[in-house]
Amino acid sequence: MNYRHAYHAGNFADCVKHALLIALITALQRKDKPFLALDTHAGIGRYDLTGPMAEKTGEWQTGIARVLAANPAALSDYTALVTRLGLYPGSPAIAAALLRPHDRLIACELHPEDAASLRRAMAGTPGAAVHERDGYEALRAFLPPPERRALVLIDPPFERADEFPTLAAALIRAWKKFKTGVYAVWYPVKHRAPVRDFFETLRLAGLRDMITCEFLRRPALDPARLNGCGVLVVNPPFQFEAAAAGILAAFLPILGEAGASAGVERLADE
Repeated sequence: MNYRHAYHAGNFADCVKHALLIALITALQRKDKPFLALDTHAGIGRYDLTGPMAEKTGEWQTGIARVLAANPAALSDYTALVTRLGLYPGSPAIAAALLRPHDRLIACELHPEDAASLRRAMAGTPGAAVHERDGYEALRAFLPPPERRALVLIDPPFERADEFPTLAAALIRAWKKFKTGVYAVWYPVKHRAPVRDFFETLRLAGLRDMITCEFLRRPALDPARLNGCGVLVVNPPFQFEAAAAGILAAFLPILGEAGASAGVERLADE
């Protein structure tokens, strides 16, 4: 309950996550059938990067500020949307801006003040519903959806020491309940051991068709720092892998430091 994303909005990890989210939504919309976008840890929707929380850390200055200044062609969908929406958009605002009239958005946020802010941000948005509830519990409540298609974004704060095991257990339960959903799971990379254990837990549980899209700002040698991040995708849509590789490569010269790396890796075949 202590985590407030406003301190970190627009940082390099947000840039990677949101550019990949746009690519996922775009890929899913190649089919006319509607789908549910379920955002389990949604935050407040939009962030004022000139406000006191963002200014206290200044993380956005080495994230979205650099991306907008460089504005490479491979990231044009992302930069155009950020520019159009004004205040830095979180994942529910991005989804709301892109979803078609027959798609739906359910955005969940547990922090009471942030949930209230999210309701205000989403007010009047067709097809969008905000729930003040635990994101992991939402996976049980809303899956499978009536549409039988879903993009499930799971982006926990990783404040708890047991977040990786908790996340793995929740994802495994959701996948067993709704195996055809597209699951996009953001995770931090401080050092490799917890991430390797997370992947192995999912493989042993039988999850198939998994890829990971990782961006390492620097080598993952100092466990006290956020050295990189990744988005694990279960059931990636057609053509998403190629799009993700291009997006990650475009970030390297803008956000990377010495020893930076990025790429897409297949963790389990279909």
